[in-house]
Amino acid sequence: MMFISLFFFQSANLRPLLSIADLNFCRISPEQAAVTMENYPVPLSPPPPLLSKSVELGRALTASSKSSLFSLSRDDVLFEDEWLIAVNKPQGIYCESVLSSVRTFLHPDQGDEAKSPELHLSNRLDRDTSGVSLITKCHKVAAKLVKAFSDHKVKKTYIASCIGNIPKTQTMTIRSGHGRSKHGAWRVYALSDVGRVLPGGSFIRHMETSFQVVAMNGEKAKPELSEDKEQVIVVEERSAMCSDDDDEKFEVMVRAYPRSGRTHQIRLHCQYLGIPIKGDVKYGGVHEWKGRNYEGHELHAERLQFEHPVTGQFIAIYAPLPFWAASQV
Repeated sequence: MMFISLFFFQSANLRPLLSIADLNFCRISPEQAAVTMENYPVPLSPPPPLLSKSVELGRALTASSKSSLFSLSRDDVLFEDEWLIAVNKPQGIYCESVLSSVRTFLHPDQGDEAKSPELHLSNRLDRDTSGVSLITKCHKVAAKLVKAFSDHKVKKTYIASCIGNIPKTQTMTIRSGHGRSKHGAWRVYALSDVGRVLPGGSFIRHMETSFQVVAMNGEKAKPELSEDKEQVIVVEERSAMCSDDDDEKFEVMVRAYPRSGRTHQIRLHCQYLGIPIKGDVKYGGVHEWKGRNYEGHELHAERLQFEHPVTGQFIAIYAPLPFWAASQV
């Protein structure tokens, strides 16, 4: 019996469009498949450790329970007008639960039956990320804010508590690629790989974040560090900084300013820089530190700044700092 081998490429760069499963189905040999996989971009950040699977499962179950009981209070509201409402999302609560709670909050007389189909999440925070969550009250305003986020006209500020190496400078900007590896995990890729196709058919996209060191080992950053020039890191190779060695580790508090809006962007870039976020087990962060086990990562959406989509006024919305950051900033 004779088998016919089929092999399709993108015309521009002769990159394969078939997955390993497709290759096996077409009876391409393992040696040929290995050569084919070499044509795909190689991720430059480590894959999630085995520990993260059990930790993430436990956190997800806990978050589901907490989220089902979550109820928004007036103290959680950071800003509200006719078109927008911003709330301070707690750690360990899903955004969908925040949105449902806002519906009940805006229509208390209707209780659990409250329906406001035009409510829309403008920024989606990770389950364990706390801070400013912005919600629109009508479709037209939602569309304008979506465009503002897409055009990078919304300035976002986060604060993160990390464990790792001492940064060389107080300010730095990192530019890289961003995409899903063949196993489905988000990874850092070389900047020069932006636009290339990945095994699942998606493309690598540009990712850029600026960082400012605000504290080291519980003390505010020394004034003389501010005189250093900004370090610009263009990712083209694996980072030696994110290796699991026995070097002394330091507590590093940073402010992060994402210039793009990629999934897990700050968490990935902190990992690449060798300062993974506390509790962020998925991206190399410690699960336990100085006798404390972390229930989630310490990342907080501190501020959103944008032009109001209706009035045109400048809006700056701040979320109070969590306990782990308040004493150091």
